[in-house]
Amino acid sequence: MKSKRSITTRKWTDRLVRAFSALAVALAVLTMLWIIGTVIAYGHHALRPSFLINPSRPYGIANGGIANALLGTIAITFGAAAIAVPPALLGGIYLSEYKDNRAITSVLRFSATVMMGMPSVIIGLFVYMIMVVPSGHFSGLAGSVALAIIMYPVIMRSTEDMLGMVPYTLRESALALGMTRTRTTLRIISFAARKGLLTGVLLALARVSGETAPLLFTALFADSWPTNYFGGPTANMPVLITEYATNSPFAEMHQAGWGAALVVMMLVLTINIATRLLFRGQNDGH
Repeated sequence: MKSKRSITTRKWTDRLVRAFSALAVALAVLTMLWIIGTVIAYGHHALRPSFLINPSRPYGIANGGIANALLGTIAITFGAAAIAVPPALLGGIYLSEYKDNRAITSVLRFSATVMMGMPSVIIGLFVYMIMVVPSGHFSGLAGSVALAIIMYPVIMRSTEDMLGMVPYTLRESALALGMTRTRTTLRIISFAARKGLLTGVLLALARVSGETAPLLFTALFADSWPTNYFGGPTANMPVLITEYATNSPFAEMHQAGWGAALVVMMLVLTINIATRLLFRGQNDGH
């Protein structure tokens, strides 16, 4: 009798866990679809050719767009990638392949974990104090530095994870053939995990593409084209959305803010779908 009750209890426990898991997944999916549907419903009216090819303009001037903010976001984001990706990849390689000193690797992992959980507004304020205040002006470069600090731990930890997925026998085979440890890491291991490494970079780009707080402290905004990346305020999509959707009293600006949000959402979804496809290829390869 005790055995039967135990089996019955386990079956009901299993059913409850399955039900709660399905409910959690359904809630997450419905929330995502709700957000996507809301942005599409409010933002699709603004999507027109002039909206995508004209720069932003003050209220009252016709045919305003988001082209300058879109170009500024691309410049700031890829500037951040240029700053963060090389050292982050090297840091991830060190954590995965050169972990002889456990004290150093433990400190690096702990530091990366702390950085990943640090509020972005604090990072923006930090870069504001070390770059904007001394120079006396906002700039796209300062925005790139702030986003690079956010990207760095994400890429480093994902690089460590991706390299850890490479079978250890591949390392042993390369070393047995007389290859040096460095050559084995760079030519064999990193090449085998190349899709996963690219996935980590793309995920980091998606992570920072919508960050607003750091850019409010560093790049700010301008209605002009982003020609003064190093020495002046630079237009960008997150700040444009914030200013248009929340700080403007005009309905026309609200609609433009929703349209810009829709463009950003489509870009982020595209990056995430691409990373899923790449990561699936990485898993298939192993």
